[in-house]
Amino acid sequence: MSVGSAGDLDGLCEAGAAAARVLGVMLKAVQPGITPVELNDIGAVEMRGLGARSAPMVSVGFPAETCISVNEAIAHGIPAERPLADGDLVNIDVSLELGGYFADTGSSTPVGRGHAALDRLCATGRRALDRALGEVRPGALLNRIGWAAEETARANGYEIVRDLCGHGVGRSLHEEPREIPGYYDPADRRCLQEGSVLAIEPFVSTGARHVHALLDGWTLVTDDGGLAVQFEHTVVVTAGGALVVTAEQPFLVPAGGAELSSA
Repeated sequence: MSVGSAGDLDGLCEAGAAAARVLGVMLKAVQPGITPVELNDIGAVEMRGLGARSAPMVSVGFPAETCISVNEAIAHGIPAERPLADGDLVNIDVSLELGGYFADTGSSTPVGRGHAALDRLCATGRRALDRALGEVRPGALLNRIGWAAEETARANGYEIVRDLCGHGVGRSLHEEPREIPGYYDPADRRCLQEGSVLAIEPFVSTGARHVHALLDGWTLVTDDGGLAVQFEHTVVVTAGGALVVTAEQPFLVPAGGAELSSA
């Protein structure tokens, strides 16, 4: 969608704050021994308390309120009963609808502490998102988002998963632009428009560039069995840069790239 009024912006910020709240509560509950089903239930209770609805449930018939993906499963994971173990890598993706507006956010985290390799992968994923958001401004080529994310990943010895992309969002879960690659595509000459609402989510991997679906028809895993992380924000393209709405208070990432305080 394109923001056309102050009411649109207020609605997006309310939905974004709700998504950030749900994600934050779920992340705080991540610890060895908890199951993804229990994590999802925590998120579902929080979502209902905020008056929001799960976007994947209402939009595409996903069988849970949130997507929780563990280890080589990197997206669209159906919450499972197996307890999380120390040293697992978990991704939580929260997208919801509130008051007719949709917001989408996500984060990856190691389970437990003292896992240097996982911490480094997550730090690179956060940095890739930071740098990608710093490329957002009216008139800029959309492919600068993927350029920044890919440069960050490769500079740290990682890759970008090419089968998973960001997307437009706002009045529905998936809108134009339908694909916002997390890698650099020099042939993509689309330009960003002021007021556009985007969900930006590069997937940084230990080496995989492609994924495949499991037999459940939803869960996506890396082709090489390696790990990947996803960090995601919903933003509005403004003259000053990317206005991040998936935060308890919206904040601006200035065009040209500033470090984020949260992701």
